[in-house]
Parts: sequence; structure tokens; C-alpha cells
Amino acid sequence: MGSGHSHSSSTGHSEPTTQAVAARRRANRILAAVLIPLTLLTLAGMALLWPSGSKEGITLANPYSAAPGVTFDTGKIQSVVVESCMQGSAAGPSSGSGDQQQGQGQQGTDCTFAFTEPDRGGSPVKVVINPDVAKSHGVKPGDQIRYLNLSQAAGASASQGSPAYIFVDFVRTLPIVLLALLYAAVVIAVARWRGLRALIGLVGAYFVLASFMLPGLVEGKPPLLLALVGATVIMIGVLYFAHGFSARTSTALLGTIFGLAITALLAAWATDAANLAGVGSHDAATLVNTSANISISGVILCGLIISGLGVLNDVTITQSSAVWELYELAPGSSARKLFTSAMRIGRDHIASTVYTIAFAYAGAALPILIIVMLYDRPLADALTSAELSEEVIRTLVGSIGLVLAIPVTTLIAVLVVKATGIKTAEPASDGLRAGDSSVDPDDVGDTGTLAAAAASSRSTHQTYENSDTPASRRGRRADRG
Repeated sequence: MGSGHSHSSSTGHSEPTTQAVAARRRANRILAAVLIPLTLLTLAGMALLWPSGSKEGITLANPYSAAPGVTFDTGKIQSVVVESCMQGSAAGPSSGSGDQQQGQGQQGTDCTFAFTEPDRGGSPVKVVINPDVAKSHGVKPGDQIRYLNLSQAAGASASQGSPAYIFVDFVRTLPIVLLALLYAAVVIAVARWRGLRALIGLVGAYFVLASFMLPGLVEGKPPLLLALVGATVIMIGVLYFAHGFSARTSTALLGTIFGLAITALLAAWATDAANLAGVGSHDAATLVNTSANISISGVILCGLIISGLGVLNDVTITQSSAVWELYELAPGSSARKLFTSAMRIGRDHIASTVYTIAFAYAGAALPILIIVMLYDRPLADALTSAELSEEVIRTLVGSIGLVLAIPVTTLIAVLVVKATGIKTAEPASDGLRAGDSSVDPDDVGDTGTLAAAAASSRSTHQTYENSDTPASRRGRRADRG
């Protein structure tokens, strides 16, 4: 009899009632009524703003394009020596500043040379290492480097003042590939199938960035619309692909879009009010001279919006999940109490995320921070300077957007979860139905096992309480005592 009761409880509580299914459908229809038109409008805007791909009028010299007879080669360093710069000229001819190098050699200037075995085969060549690289990082045997081969350059035999092989850069393919594989393995091992989907979604996000947003900026498309449309498409794809189609994900998406809109408006105002022209950046100066269609202020505006996407997505999906988990633990909680409890989590998340953004940008701008510190300028002047103002505004704009997105996401999640959860006379049944409305497909097996175990426990407890043997009565008296 106890076995039959257990089976009945497990079956009854693992399936949502007709009322719960109807409520869930109503909530999903409301979310769809908001998100489907918004998605269609975003896709229409993407189609209208899609760049043509034309590069007419762009004049940008490729630093990696070589003159006739000059090649970029790679090789492995065998040994490193420091000797007079004049000795390096014996390795081969060059094209240009021979007199200057000769004059430095007469003054006893030392240079760093790396005897490098070419990857394409042949005898080791003597590559001169840039002074800044030799001083800051240095080179050592075993390093893979890329170097400029001037030995076959046109007219090279006429000049004997410079080395024929000049260091260009390190070859970093192997360590980057190893780190990428380790990252993917860790994500998939911990997050399983959802982690794999997140990685694939990240590839799709970079595709939108590289094929839509960057070419659009080059062609002079409206930067605010370009950033809003591109960021919305990225968030729709990433959230649904990584987390699946559910009311929980749709709630997080609505909160993300709200935060994105706030960030975009603040970024547009701050870019104009603070006169962010990018004049302190060498890369910005290069872009200004590349094409008349490129707006540096527009590029900065787009960057302010894109930079906050990852953190914004993080706080909204976490907050949405927190609301669902709190409701599953206490399905009888009122909407006000549920919102208050979720916001306690949200406030902790706000504090930690603000630190995350600030330190992430500070780390990226560390060389600039050191230079500004060495200038010994007042703090207010340093923070509002051309070198640091962009990073400061990026931190403030991104932080405001994500902070406001948290209560909005929490409110939407509370409304949705209360609409999809139907309270009944049995709290255990109610809680399971609430949990069933947001079950992760990856955890279906675990949920079923927990439900069966809970039902079996309830059945055993009821059988124990209903038994009327002397032993059971003594046991109950002992338990109550």
C-alpha cells in the first residue's frame, strides 16, 4: 500500500496541472507579444543598415605589405648575442639608413642579434632585435619569431650599412591555441552542453561584430543605430542559443534590452557632452586619415555600448535565475517579498560587478595610468584628460546601465514567475509545479529523481505516522520528546 501511495505521489507531482499549463502559456504569449515584434524590428533595421562592403576612398597602407623582393619569414631562435651594431651589417645588405647605423657603430653602440633557423629551411640567419623589445622583454633560444628578409630586395647590393634580417614580432600561435583549447575544455567540462552552446554563440557574436558593425562604421552608418541593432541581435542570439527558449531567458532578454537602451542613451549624451574625439589615440589618428566617412566619435560611441554587453548579460540572466530559484524554494511568497529577496541578491551583484568593470578597464589602460602618474598631474586633471576620460566614461556609462537593469529584470521576472505558478492546497505540489515551469532540459533526469525521492520520503513518513503498533507509538513518543 505504501508503494502504491509513493507511485501516485510521484506521478501526481511531476506533471503540471491544467491551470499551471494555461498560466504558463498566457505568460509566454505576453512575452512573445513584446519580444517578437522587437526582434522583427531589429532584423529589419539590420537589413537596412547592412554595409555594402565597399572600401572605395579608403587609403590605408598595410604595414605587412612588402616591397618587391622583401618577404616576411618565420624561424626559431638558436642563440642570442650582444655585439657591436657594425658587426650586424656583415650579415647582409639593406635598403636605407646605412650611414646612420655606421655612425652608431663608430660610437660603440651594441645591438642584440638572434641567430635564427628559418622555418622554410636553410642556414641560420642573423636577425637584429629591436632595442625596445630587447630592453623590455628580450628574446631567448627557442622563441619563434617573424622577421623581415631584405636579402633579396631590389637594389640591396648597393647598400651595406644595415642588417638584412630585422625582427618584426613574436609568433604566438601555439600559446594562444593552447589557451583557447584549455578555455573551451574548462567551460564544457563545468557547464556541459550549455557551455558548448555559449562558445558557439560567442563565435556568432563576433561574426555580427566583424561583418555588420565594423564595416558599417567604416562606411559612415549612424553609429547609435548601428550599435543598438547589432548589440540587440547579439544578445537575442546568445541568450536563446545558450540558455534555451523559456520564460526565464525571455525575462533576462527584456532586462538586457532595457539596460542596453539606457547605456546607449547615456553613451550618446556623454560622447557629445564630454567631447570625446579620440585625439589622444594613435589608432584614432590613423583612422581619421584613412577615410572621410569614419567618425571617431561614432567609433567611441559604439565602443561604449559594446563594452558593457558581457556584464549586462551576466547580471540579467543571473537575476532572472535567482527569482526562479527563490520562488521554487518558497512558492507561497508574495510578489513583494519575492522582489525584496531577489533584490538583496541583486545588490550584492551590483557591488561586485561595479568592481569588475572598473578593474577591467583599469587593467586595460595600465600603461596610460603609469604615464599619467609620472606626469605628476592633479587627480582631477588626470581623470578628465584626453588619455583617461574615455575609460572613465566607459566605466560610468556601463555601470549605470547594468545597475538599472537589475531592478527592472527582477520586477519582470517576479511578474512572470507569479503568473506561471499556480498555488494549491499542498505546498510541496505547488513548489514542484513552480519548479517545473522553469526546468532546465539538462537537469530533467535530476529533477525526476529528486521528485521521486521526495514522494517516497513522504509516503514512508505517512506510513510511519499512520501505523498503530506499540513499537510505532513508542517511536513517535520518542521523536516528539
